[in-house]
Amino acid sequence: MADIRYEVNPVITVDEFVSLLDRSTLAQRRPTNDTLCLEGMLRHANLIVTAHHDDKLIGVARSLTDFHYSCYLSDLAVDQNFQRRGVGRELVRLTKTQLGDKCRIVLLSAPRAVDYYPKLGFAKHPSAWVLEPGHDVQ
Repeated sequence: MADIRYEVNPVITVDEFVSLLDRSTLAQRRPTNDTLCLEGMLRHANLIVTAHHDDKLIGVARSLTDFHYSCYLSDLAVDQNFQRRGVGRELVRLTKTQLGDKCRIVLLSAPRAVDYYPKLGFAKHPSAWVLEPGHDVQ
């Protein structure tokens, strides 16, 4: 979309991030009431791609990566009013342009987005594992 501006590694505020998470439904699975955690999420991500419309944050792809082997796409959020317009696809495409040729993108899908990622070319991986907060390594 011509009226959407994309940026790589801009500074975004916690308030902008929370507002977008709320408008994308991703807030249901993120600690939106924990400002310290959200500040850390933004500060320590080393690849953030954003989409803005009329200076309003409408999309974000937040990743942690070594840029050569693996990129964990931790958050892909698009304002519900801008979904199905290619914003998410462009955020992922721009994320990929920042990575080396041999770098793979890995993510955990939100339940409602499980059918979305194959449309972008992602392959389902059968062996992801998660150690939840509060659980010790045994």
